[in-house]
Amino acid sequence: MAVSSTNRDMKIFVTGASGYIGGSITNALVSTEHQVMGLCRSTDKAEWLKQKGVEPILGTLNDEQVLFQAAHSADAVINAADADNPFVVDVLLRALEGSGKKLIHTSGSSIVGDRAAGKFSDRIFHEDIPRPIRFEKIGRVAVDTRVIEGSVQGVHSVVMCPCLIYGQGTGLHPQSIQIPRMIEIAKKCRTARYIGTGENIWSTIHIEDVVGAYLLALEKAPSGSFFFLENGESSFKAIADTIHSRLGFAGTAQSWTVEEAVQEWGQEGAHFAFGSNSRIRSSKARSFLEWIPKNPSVIDWLNNADLRGFAA
Repeated sequence: MAVSSTNRDMKIFVTGASGYIGGSITNALVSTEHQVMGLCRSTDKAEWLKQKGVEPILGTLNDEQVLFQAAHSADAVINAADADNPFVVDVLLRALEGSGKKLIHTSGSSIVGDRAAGKFSDRIFHEDIPRPIRFEKIGRVAVDTRVIEGSVQGVHSVVMCPCLIYGQGTGLHPQSIQIPRMIEIAKKCRTARYIGTGENIWSTIHIEDVVGAYLLALEKAPSGSFFFLENGESSFKAIADTIHSRLGFAGTAQSWTVEEAVQEWGQEGAHFAFGSNSRIRSSKARSFLEWIPKNPSVIDWLNNADLRGFAA
């Protein structure tokens, strides 16, 4: 039996409940008077969740029975733990099969990333147009597709696909990945870094606006839907130059090669997280969910943030 999407007191199971995205969503769900169960791997994290008003579910993504039982008992599930894990998605879909309950899965816009090595691309992607799939991203795209196809199994399935996220989260881990790692390297090298010419562009979104989109998706997202989430974009050179200036270093940020970046950020990081273009538009989220992002751009946010306390 389907659960009413307008119910403000739903029981929601969140994977990644102590992480950056999942933790921020969890905190907002509790604030809006939902009952939240959060998957966590340690007793310390379980205690932290309890203090936040969350029922901790002790286990890992490998504990299929734990995942199945928690999802089966919930009114809705938000998977914010691992965008590339097909086994978790399979368990969650089986637990919700035939129920009409929502499964909201978290993807990421590197699915449209290229291997540009810092070069500019004018390609912009919308939700419903064909897009190239690089070999390295086949797995994530397959997971997204499997979630969407869950709608034929009686699961109200939704995929949320944010881009470069910035801002202070409200979970146990309050920092994102890309910008904190750039800040970490800047402190280590005494200069901020970008790859190649740094003209590659990513769409960007503040964590508070991400959370707002998820809350709206719980209420309004159609079954089988896919949403990009963005609110502006920036080149990596502009981000690096701003970090460099805000940390008080002389001169400007410096370029390095992909090979140099791989030594610090690994293959995935250098080629996709920092060296690629990932330009998306969220017209569907704004239309279907009536989502209105409210936070400043990533450059404006960097110009007002205290970067010295950041750690990757």
